[in-house]
Amino acid sequence: MANSSAPWIGCAYLFLQSTCKTIVLPSLYESSQKKPSVFKALKLALADSTGSINGVDMLKVHCSHPHLIVQLKFCKQENCRRFLQSYREGVLQESLQKHLQLSLAISAVPLEMELKAGSEHLDSMLKDEDRCLECIYREKPDRLRDEEITKLEECLKSLVVHRIINNNAAVKDGTSLNSPSLPGPSQGNSLSPQVTFTFQGQEFANRTLTPDDHQKFAKLVSKKWKQVGRSLQKNCRALRDPIIDNLALEYDREGLYEQAYQLLLRFRESEGQKATIARLIAALEENGLISLAEELLGLHSSED
Repeated sequence: MANSSAPWIGCAYLFLQSTCKTIVLPSLYESSQKKPSVFKALKLALADSTGSINGVDMLKVHCSHPHLIVQLKFCKQENCRRFLQSYREGVLQESLQKHLQLSLAISAVPLEMELKAGSEHLDSMLKDEDRCLECIYREKPDRLRDEEITKLEECLKSLVVHRIINNNAAVKDGTSLNSPSLPGPSQGNSLSPQVTFTFQGQEFANRTLTPDDHQKFAKLVSKKWKQVGRSLQKNCRALRDPIIDNLALEYDREGLYEQAYQLLLRFRESEGQKATIARLIAALEENGLISLAEELLGLHSSED
């Protein structure tokens, strides 16, 4: 399909339309207040479809009533193949509907989708995956990433970072300790994580995971990162199948550290303030990684 020495790059257009008359996606995206929420939903759904937050690049979002048209760029054939599988099986549609529902805080967002590459309508040939890949590969991007997309990406990243910083500061200041204690990690629409948790008979203050926690986990969890991911998966939609297996494949060359790092990055980015030390410690305990749990809680001496 492509010269082995040349990078695999292809382009496609994803056409989106809501089947609900009261929800007009182009109008929502044209609204300065709603645009970040729609973009966030698109970003997370596309990440779900490829198993990586960087699996597919959005170059531009076009508003062409009644459609929202997303220009997509793929830089790896395997990512494009995962995207096509997700699209064909309805996983992308379901994921985007759920992310739009959460981001826009509305009851439901029923969607119709269509995928095109140049003049080819890919929906009619989805069972022939190689033919779809060939069509996408033939279409090269005709533009660089739109400045607006770059700004929205930066805003989304800043939102995640600020959320992590603010919650860590709240724990240090003791302000979060005024909240009532919850019985376990928050689920559903509950936004407040439990205030304290117990590990090996000792009580610890809960807090949002820090970059230091992140690095220690990636360095020390070794081959059990997938098992820990399965445990976290129970209450984290962003880690549902086949995401963990996809991460293993995508970062196989980089090794165990990067695989574990990407797993926890996905957890932190998707869960925000709910990505707490209590949830990670529970997952480590479940998989017998007591020493790592102790390390994260500072129970090992500096000599250890």
